[in-house]
Formats: sequence, structure tokens, C-alpha cells
Amino acid sequence: MIVAGDVGGTKVHLALYGFEHGKLAHVRDEKYPAQTFSGLEEIVRRFLSESGNPEVTAACFGVPGPVKGGRLRLTNLPWVLDSRELSKDLNIPHLFLINDLEANGYGVPELTAEQIFTLNVGDPAAVGNRALVSAGTGLGEGVLVWDGKTHVPMASEGGHCDFAARNPLEMELLQYLTKKMGGRVSWERVISGPGLGNIYAFLRDEKKMDEPAWLKERLATEDPNAVISEAGEEGKSELCAKALEMFASAYGAEAGNMVLKVLAVGGMYLGGGIAPKIMKTMQNGAFMQAFKDKGRLSEVLVQTPVHIILESRAALLGAAAYAEARAAEISGKSARAASR
Repeated sequence: MIVAGDVGGTKVHLALYGFEHGKLAHVRDEKYPAQTFSGLEEIVRRFLSESGNPEVTAACFGVPGPVKGGRLRLTNLPWVLDSRELSKDLNIPHLFLINDLEANGYGVPELTAEQIFTLNVGDPAAVGNRALVSAGTGLGEGVLVWDGKTHVPMASEGGHCDFAARNPLEMELLQYLTKKMGGRVSWERVISGPGLGNIYAFLRDEKKMDEPAWLKERLATEDPNAVISEAGEEGKSELCAKALEMFASAYGAEAGNMVLKVLAVGGMYLGGGIAPKIMKTMQNGAFMQAFKDKGRLSEVLVQTPVHIILESRAALLGAAAYAEARAAEISGKSARAASR
């Protein structure tokens, strides 16, 4: 069995996988509130105990941030993760830590057609680098480098690059956020869950768009981003709909930037939890218009396939695939090959 994990600042999502006919077979998964545990080891032990303590040969955890020498200090949790210590303490012979977007990248080849929605067909026969941009709690970016035979995921922290306003309204948003943040504004401050909230607050407070009493009450008692998304998608609030439109436009612009930076003619994949929840907005034209609006190189973007990842366990699939592949390299025994 293989343990795969997606470690976030608020929750840790763990899954157990086996193999059937050469493909990953999901056994079970569970989410745990990260703040209530002392560390990742405690969570994994509990998960394995609840799973009947299966024999685990390999494990991989996707983590937010750069991993150096198998070690990472999390920014949103008081945890220091070390792959060697975790391997020893959990008695898992092959245990790895990789960047969370890298895990998502390894998950892309494991996805089926039903787990992807194609937003732009482009040239489906194009071969080359792919890019991955995932808006969720934060903004993750990654590259899937084509080496002539396969795509090799590479981590990136591009979501923390400087936000670039493209029109007068976004210039006003940038000024608003510069004041609110006390300085520099990154793309993550706009394209993420908190980013959607920032756009909403800007439209309400600076552009004086109407916030009805029922909406204000729901925002105070429920998950604000979920409320904004629902009200905007269903056309209940002009303010929420405009916030989603600005969000999608900025998302499209940065996704297009990523394609140009790495020449991702092989396709753009949109991960994270937000896009699948605002499918009406993602399809209304704002995203693709901004994605393609690249001047003399617009045709490159027109021909680039764009896919929304619908599978919420994509990062877990990638972590499991990585764990099996690396363990097979080290041990000379492949669980995937043995299952065929």
C-alpha cells in the first residue's frame, strides 16, 4: 500500500492507494484539521490506525513551499518536516516530501477524461511543455517539462510574483490592495480564496457596489468565499457576479502569462478548489478573453488547450504515483508493474 498526502495550512488530506491493472486504486481517504495536531507524524499514525494498520511500502506528501534536502519548515503551521525522520518514525521505508504543485503535476497523467473539463480545445495534437496554475487557499504554479518522452513536473512559487494590473479598474484594485497590504501585492492576493474576498471588498468599499442586508448577514455567519461564489454564480448579487468576473479575468491573464513564460503549448491545467465551483463564470468568456489577450503572441494562446481539473484528489494521485515510481527506482520492484 501507498500513503499519499496533501498538506495544507488548515487541513491535511491523506489517502491510501493500491494498484489494479497498472492503475492507482483508491482505498480510502480522510481529511484532518491540521491545527489540532502536533505534527504530520501524529496525523499519519491516526490515519493508518483507522485504516486497519496496513503494510505501507512507500509514502509521499505534497507540501506548500520549497523542499530542500528532504526538509521543509511550514509557514502556516509550527511544523518542521523531515523525510528521513518521518520515514524512520513511521517505519515506512520509502518516504518523500515534494512541493504541492509538483504533486499536482504528477497527478495530471493519472486523470481520466471524466475528471477534466476542457475550456479551450486549442490544438489537442500539440506536444510540448505543460503548465499548471491552481487557485485555492493560495495560488500555486508549476511546470510540466516535456523531455521528449514524458512530462517532468517542476515546482514554482510563481504565485508570489508581482500582480500586474491590465486596465483602469485593476489599477484601482492594485492601489487599494497596496494600501491594505502595506506595500507589495502578489498575484496570490488576487487569485485565491482570500483574493476573491479582496476583490469583493474593493468593489463594495471603493466602487460602492450595493451589498444587500441578506448578503451581509450570510457573509457574517457562513464561509464568505462560498457565499460570494454561490451568489455570483446564481445571479443573486451583482456585486458577487462582478467579483467573480474580475477574479476569472485575472486568473486568465496570469494563466496566459505562465504559458508564455514556459511555452506551454502542450496545455494549461487549472487545479485548486475554486475553478470547479465557479464553472459558469469560468465559461462566460472573461477567463479566456484575458488568457488570449497577449498582443502579437495571442495566436499561441488560441492554440493552447486549457483544462480544468475536476478531481479534488489530483494532488493525492500525483503523490501516490511519485511515491511508487521513486520506490521502484530505489528497490527495483514496481507495484504498478506487478499489478498489470
